[in-house]
Amino acid sequence: MKKEDISKNSVGVTNVFRSFALYMNALFPFLLPLKNYINGRVFRGIIMYFKDYASYVEQDRKIQSGFAIKWRNNFPILTERYEAAGSVPRHYFWQDLWAAKKVYKSKVPRHYDVGSRLDGFIAHCLPFCDVVMLDIRPLQEKIKNLSFIQVNCTDMSTILSDSLESFSSLHAVEHFGLGRYGDPIDPIGYKKAIMEIQRVVKPKGDIYFSVPVGVERLEFNAHRIFYPQTVLALFNQCDILDFSVVDDENIFHEKVDPSHFTELKYGCGLFHFQKRSILKTVDSSPRKT
Repeated sequence: MKKEDISKNSVGVTNVFRSFALYMNALFPFLLPLKNYINGRVFRGIIMYFKDYASYVEQDRKIQSGFAIKWRNNFPILTERYEAAGSVPRHYFWQDLWAAKKVYKSKVPRHYDVGSRLDGFIAHCLPFCDVVMLDIRPLQEKIKNLSFIQVNCTDMSTILSDSLESFSSLHAVEHFGLGRYGDPIDPIGYKKAIMEIQRVVKPKGDIYFSVPVGVERLEFNAHRIFYPQTVLALFNQCDILDFSVVDDENIFHEKVDPSHFTELKYGCGLFHFQKRSILKTVDSSPRKT
């Protein structure tokens, strides 16, 4: 057997195993915490918990802190001592900072957003501008400076064309039309959403947009992954002001060439577009008299 055939077979087996693992995680999400039993963290945590318990009781008897241990109130946390001081969620940490910084610098009084994280990018923006959030799912929270419109963003007909100064959609459009969030199945839902975004933004208005980038494919019903060039082509009413990317190692690269990131497995492309001015054409044909 040739080396090329062995390599292809190896990739095939890896893909089958990955698909099986994803399906199992979707069907039985409660199995994921079992890793803490497999790697021994829970058992080590139990030992450390009782050691700390005994140490606290002994010290508190001497100093009378006012917070004595009562067994009925205990709340054991067993594994956090083995985790890092903080984590950077894949893609979201970098993209939310990237977009919020741009909105802040633009000094717009009101910003519109489709589908981005409430506890990430939108929360970053609320201290310095009003945000109008659009999503197909309902929002129950009432938050200062935040307005909400429940809408399928493949059809934003209630918003006037060329009316919005600042608009974003971060890690959202790749899901449209796949049913993941209760939206109707529509294989070109992503195209409709991008056309609608371009329609409602005014000329010279800013669009901050992100989707997974790399080898182009559909991973139903989670998301699509796009070639960066596909996104550039879809935003045919806009100019690209800059492109940044979060690569497969979760490393942020600012203002780079999109053509260098077509082979990523699952990166995050960050696109800053500006809608072109509408040029009125003058009819120079002779008029009938």
